[in-house]
Amino acid sequence: MKAMKDSSGLYEVERRARHAERPGFRISELQIGPTQRVPWHSHTSVQDTFYVLEGRLRLFLRDPKEEIDLEPGGTYTVRPGRPHLVTNAGETSATFLVLQGIGEYDYVPLA
Repeated sequence: MKAMKDSSGLYEVERRARHAERPGFRISELQIGPTQRVPWHSHTSVQDTFYVLEGRLRLFLRDPKEEIDLEPGGTYTVRPGRPHLVTNAGETSATFLVLQGIGEYDYVPLA
């Protein structure tokens, strides 16, 4: 698949906000419902650092295959190029921050 600069139209979330952005770094907040997910994707140059504010997240990762559960206060960093899928692991909404950098952001959708 082709890398793109904006993934906001590719998947539905309850809420999305950008808290900070400067060249090479940004902080976004997402809220996903119990049946929502951020589809499989990777980033060419930036790492994603997830920080859970409310609810529970489950991250599925490839290369190597791994499954990570996060609760409020939990954090996990996904290195550049590593495929990952983000799901809500609970029965209520999950709110989390994603710190992305350092480098040019892109979103590479995967099957």
